[in-house]
Amino acid sequence: MKICFYALREYDELIFCERMKEKYNIEFVYSTDYPNDKNIALASGCEGVSCTPCDMSAQALKKFHDVGVKYILTRSIGYDHIDLKAARELGMKVDTVSYTPTGVADYAIMLMLASVRRFAHILKRTELQDYSLKNKLGRDFSQCTVGIMGTGRIGTTVIKHLSGFGCKILAYDIYENDEAKKFAQYVSLDEILSQSDIITLHMNANEQNYHIINAQSIAKMKQGAYIINTARGKLIDSEALIKGIETGKLAGAALDVVEFENGLYYYNLMGEVMINPKLAILRSFPNVILSPHTAFYTAEDVCDMVEGNFRSLYEFETGKKLHGVEAKSGA
Repeated sequence: MKICFYALREYDELIFCERMKEKYNIEFVYSTDYPNDKNIALASGCEGVSCTPCDMSAQALKKFHDVGVKYILTRSIGYDHIDLKAARELGMKVDTVSYTPTGVADYAIMLMLASVRRFAHILKRTELQDYSLKNKLGRDFSQCTVGIMGTGRIGTTVIKHLSGFGCKILAYDIYENDEAKKFAQYVSLDEILSQSDIITLHMNANEQNYHIINAQSIAKMKQGAYIINTARGKLIDSEALIKGIETGKLAGAALDVVEFENGLYYYNLMGEVMINPKLAILRSFPNVILSPHTAFYTAEDVCDMVEGNFRSLYEFETGKKLHGVEAKSGA
């Protein structure tokens, strides 16, 4: 068995790939670049391709299919970058990964605290030796109502960890989670929008929740609410978010993901012209925190993501489900 990794980071992911090669007895090749016409051939002889969010359109999938690839394995929880319909038509199987939810959950809480205490703005001014207090007034986090939209593994972990801060916690999801109910109260979408001081998003992106945060939903929010997003950029209408901040309806936002981040995030673009006008506007706001899709970035989560792809290939090829046991080909 063999897997081809694209956009592989040699300074962290490669180390874990070497470990998993021995553990699963699966060979791998890699490119540090995203898939393109020049490196598609690298996947020849590989059963699976591993990618991060990138162009996995019908056209891209067809090229991989033509060189013999059977499985598309993404090193992410989300899969909205993969054309699932085209994959089915080509007979290609698709799998995602799961990883310890605490990394993203705690990062989201960090962004909440930084937002309500205006911490990023304070740090910037401190670097310039501005030690005055004007425009640094924050809010008591424990007095806030926090609304968690999406109560899967990460959202539920956010709820559990928030329970120690004294916040009132509301939850919204189509499917209610018994574990989340121990610490949060489930409410309707309109209720969570209108009652929360902080809205934090923890959903996979799909057609149903595309731009779930839009002009209409922002209008329903509390005056001075904050929006936190460590899930997917497509959940928020960037234009509506900008207007919400410009008018003062929103007190701020903290975004680890944004719309149209492909081609920007994970590249060193220092000194180059910003090609995402809406992101450029958001960067200009003192009450907006932006981080480049790094909420997941812990050693534990990176290891889980790499291993998840090796594991998926092993299970697809052997038909054997692994349940916490050491994996070896032929086991």
